[in-house]
Amino acid sequence: MDISSFKESSAEMAMNYTSREEEKKAFLNSKAGVKGLTDSGVARLPKIFVRPTDELADEVKMCKTNIQVPVIDLSAIEEGDTREKVVTELGRASEEWGLFQVVNHGIPLKVLQGMIDGIRSFHEQDSETKKQWYSYDWKRSVRFHSNFDLYEAKSSNWRDTMTISMLVSNQIDPDEIPVLCRATSVECIKHVRSLGNTLFELLSEALGLKRGHLNGLECDGGCSFACHYYPACPEPELTLGASKHTDPTFLTVLLQDHIGGLQVMYENQWVDVHPLSGGLVVNIGDFLQILSNDKFKSAYHRVVPKLAGPRISVAYLCAGVFTKTYGPLKELLSEESPPIYKDFLVSDYIAKFFAKALDKSALDNFKL
Repeated sequence: MDISSFKESSAEMAMNYTSREEEKKAFLNSKAGVKGLTDSGVARLPKIFVRPTDELADEVKMCKTNIQVPVIDLSAIEEGDTREKVVTELGRASEEWGLFQVVNHGIPLKVLQGMIDGIRSFHEQDSETKKQWYSYDWKRSVRFHSNFDLYEAKSSNWRDTMTISMLVSNQIDPDEIPVLCRATSVECIKHVRSLGNTLFELLSEALGLKRGHLNGLECDGGCSFACHYYPACPEPELTLGASKHTDPTFLTVLLQDHIGGLQVMYENQWVDVHPLSGGLVVNIGDFLQILSNDKFKSAYHRVVPKLAGPRISVAYLCAGVFTKTYGPLKELLSEESPPIYKDFLVSDYIAKFFAKALDKSALDNFKL
């Protein structure tokens, strides 16, 4: 995309503030999300989705790279030498990247594919039926929405989300999950929560702690499944599927389909996270960066949209106990390594996250 295209886009965005607000209001009131726009046959992006000209210009300047994200094989992790190797690899990836992929993790491919198919069915059902789950109340157990930061963000993201949340209660009645994806979701939740426990054990060891340390802190005590749907985009070069952000979690485990679009920031470059058959993406969240006192890195990541689609992804978000206070681990502190962050209440952090634009980090609010 050249600079003349930026000028054209800028001219298209030259509207008064009221009309932009009216466009946001109309999008919100439709309760149909981005898929509703594609179903209506839009051939150009509505202006609320077009990124600011300076952001688009920065994309042209940014270096391209073919570097590969670390891939870690979790097979045979109970064997001494193999486990030590995996712990070392996982620790290095968590420090240098904040994100990696895992393979041979024990979750059957049919379970992962079933989750993808179920979420596709939910998002592609009749719009009027889907509206019964439409809500921006992040404390609801199941909700469907699009762009929780619609009025805070500089531009909207080209995606819809159905969230299955156990953040407050740490459990959910299966009957609350939409029937189109109920069975597949229940099965996948069981498997992914077990993998989460294994990853927290490995991460504990990578920090030099006992195997059960992070699980003992109930880092997986409150979790959510964010089930994203990214329709094919008519002008993908002008928008994002998900803006640059870090996660308000200890750990996120992501299942993505074959289309791709996920990128992670590494050494000031956006690196593609190519889908692997049966592979899962794992990224360190803000809370684990705080607990590790900056030893582990909460990874900035984003999603670029595609002409092809839809893209489906499901993020398992481990946020700890909603009413519990966490802070830098005393075992990792010393005179040479004093605490960088103050203690925080999970509910306070989550509330701050949802009160801001997605691309604004909440970490700085908790630095000493």
